Amino acid sequence: MCGRYTITVTLEELMLRYDTYYQYPARYSPKYNVAPGQQVMAIVHDGEKNKLGELRWGLIPEWAKDEKIGYQMLNARSETLAEKPAFRKPFERKRCLIPADSFYDWKGTGKHKQPMRIMLRSREIFSMAGLYDTWTASDGTRISTCTVITTESNEMMAEIHERMPVILPRELEAAWLDRQVTSPDKLSPLLRPYPSDQMMAYPVSTRVGNVRNDDELCIEPLSLLL
Repeated sequence: MCGRYTITVTLEELMLRYDTYYQYPARYSPKYNVAPGQQVMAIVHDGEKNKLGELRWGLIPEWAKDEKIGYQMLNARSETLAEKPAFRKPFERKRCLIPADSFYDWKGTGKHKQPMRIMLRSREIFSMAGLYDTWTASDGTRISTCTVITTESNEMMAEIHERMPVILPRELEAAWLDRQVTSPDKLSPLLRPYPSDQMMAYPVSTRVGNVRNDDELCIEPLSLLL
């Protein structure tokens, strides 16, 4: 699964990368340890252009009775999006991009799991494929949430974990956001493992396992911290 990631660039870099606008610039800050349940940056298409805003990580389907279900919907398996009730409609009409410049996963088993930082060799921002939905609480409060889509791991990631987030090549981002496309047959082929030779990984401190740790030490190579 994908349970932690980073987005350490400035707001200006983010807006330039996605040719978009943002309504709440004062609330943005670089993040070194994004965790489930937090507000995360996401890009949707409003019918005319890309829009950058915040969604809460952990999808709450519009029909849910309790918002706690969101903690069970952090990730969505690409292979079953068209079948699962929570993801079927968002897959057709509510797709988003979740910007990141790396994500974390844990290598190994038991008490000896080693956190790894995984990123593109170019160290550029990339887009994780996501879905979003809006849920209305009994008091009328509306909460917009999202989930990260995962797929089987490529050769490099397979040494760390069997699943990885779907990273969309830049040339396919517009197709994923296109609201005119609703057919799973056209969308599913976009959800494939990113090329292994364009990615890299290195070990980092176990401090990333604590959500309270959100600073540059999270991304320091372990060899530099010892």
